[in-house]
This record gives sequence, C-alpha cells and structure tokens, in this order.
Amino acid sequence: MTIRYTKHFLNKLEDIFAESDYVLRYEKGNFKSGYCLLNETRIAIVNKYYTTEGKINCLIDIIKSIEIDPASLSEKNSNLLMELSQTTLEL
Repeated sequence: MTIRYTKHFLNKLEDIFAESDYVLRYEKGNFKSGYCLLNETRIAIVNKYYTTEGKINCLIDIIKSIEIDPASLSEKNSNLLMELSQTTLEL
C-alpha cells in the first residue's frame, strides 16, 4: 500500500480511531516520538503542531502498536487497518 500524505488520508486514519476504543487528541507537547500513548486510559495524543505528513506517520505507528478489534470497525476501515498492518514506513 502506498501512503498518501494528504488531509483526506489523515481523515481516514482518524476514522479508525473514532470507531475504536481509543480516543485521539491533538495537543501541544514535547513528545520525543511525536506522540504519547496512554494505554490504561486508551488515549493517543499527537503533537498538534506536526505537519500532515508527521501526523500520518504518528497515527500509523500508533495503529501498529495497539490492539484494535477489526470486528468493531466498518468494512472500509477494517480493510484499511489490514493494509496498514502489512505496510512498512520508509523514511
């Protein structure tokens, strides 16, 4: 899967979080990796000052590191989740 660094693709990734148990928030902060993941409360916080490309990379990293139940997602988002799990980021 090729990753397109557009606002539309960012919205698709945000939709996955909207349908999952995790809450996605954009906050300011000096996170070393660009994001902070609070597993106990199921909150993912991404640096709001990041570019669209940076936000997309952070969201993909988060999606790969957490457990999201594909059954709780719509078919479209479930397919996107499967594609993302098989994709590697090339920096």
